Amino acid sequence: MRVLLSTYGSRGDVEPLVGLAVQLRALGAEVRVCAPPDEDFAQRLADVGVPMVPVGQSARALTTASPPPSSANLPRRAAELIASQFAAVPAAAEGCDVLVATGAMPAAAGARSVAEKLGIRSVSVTFQQLTLPSPHHPPLAYPGRPFPPDVTDNRVLWDLDAESIDALFGEALNVNRASIGLPPVDNVRDYVIGDRPWLATDATLDPWQETPDLDVVQTGAWILPDERPLPDDLEAFLEAGEPPVYVGFGSMPMRASKDVAQVAIEVVRAQGRRVLASRGWADLALIDDQDDCFVVGEVNQQALFARVAAVVHHGGAGTTTTAARAGAPQVVVPQSADQPYWAGRVAGLGIGAAHDGPTPTTESLSAALRTALTPETRARARAVAGAVRTDGATVAAKLLLDTTGRGRAPMSA
Repeated sequence: MRVLLSTYGSRGDVEPLVGLAVQLRALGAEVRVCAPPDEDFAQRLADVGVPMVPVGQSARALTTASPPPSSANLPRRAAELIASQFAAVPAAAEGCDVLVATGAMPAAAGARSVAEKLGIRSVSVTFQQLTLPSPHHPPLAYPGRPFPPDVTDNRVLWDLDAESIDALFGEALNVNRASIGLPPVDNVRDYVIGDRPWLATDATLDPWQETPDLDVVQTGAWILPDERPLPDDLEAFLEAGEPPVYVGFGSMPMRASKDVAQVAIEVVRAQGRRVLASRGWADLALIDDQDDCFVVGEVNQQALFARVAAVVHHGGAGTTTTAARAGAPQVVVPQSADQPYWAGRVAGLGIGAAHDGPTPTTESLSAALRTALTPETRARARAVAGAVRTDGATVAAKLLLDTTGRGRAPMSA
């Protein structure tokens, strides 16, 4: 069995595929991954022995570029992304039995189109439920295309969402489809999602409510157990005092918070805590030479989060899940996309605090951190940790091979 896993996005889009790839290979499948050509993605896949096919430009370069995504530049960026999928994925998918498509919608649309052309099965996967139409929640708005403030019916909002996606991505997708002899798609979103999408999230953290028109398969989050030891200098810092507060914003450039390191370090210190800052794509750095602060780069978060007092982060699905599994209280400072949703889930579960808005101030971050550092929040975080499942990647790998290997006719999932 040969499987191609295809994505375009940040570390949060690539890391789950690492977990799935390892489980698929353990079950005897051959696996390769299409992903952005960022060095850290290539290294991560190389570490587990999975071949990577680079697609498009660097995700970090695109994310941190100026100007940020807007209604003016999004169609052009999407067109470039779709074209890169049509250029790279056909060779990568040749001889494969199934393609798993995830990441940015234009990329997933391109990847699924290639699978359609090659006549192989494809499965659509999302790492958060807000891209799946449901009467129980509204869709995410695209940059520069807000929904009318007077429209509150979720069904109407999802209709507007489909129109917006077609306006942004439809022309570029159909031009590329025509170039390989495929008919046009008249609803890009529904084409990408299909009739049976997979939701790779934990049911405790992200409970899916049944929707009549969509057969969603919730597999659990795709997590690869991380056995890497923590660096010696980090171990020494952890052993030198009380558990620190971790501050890191992953793949978020934090454009609106240029002083975020200064604010966060001062706030944590004011609570009498040490600080562990993660560089990330915001390039967080120390503000002085005091020995109560330490900066890390790429690190085993599974091991690290079990040894911190709290995790201050942006609210990516992966970071939220890792912190929840570790029983670490959280402060979520959401920046965009699904991050406000995860902030709400953290607060709703009582395992941390949701910061109000993307720009932390001394006052706002202090209030959120005080909530996260209470004994009650710590106890609740530990209780919820026991309910978070760890077998999502195994469930997904077995399901993928079972439904593909039994010789079913190719279907759009």
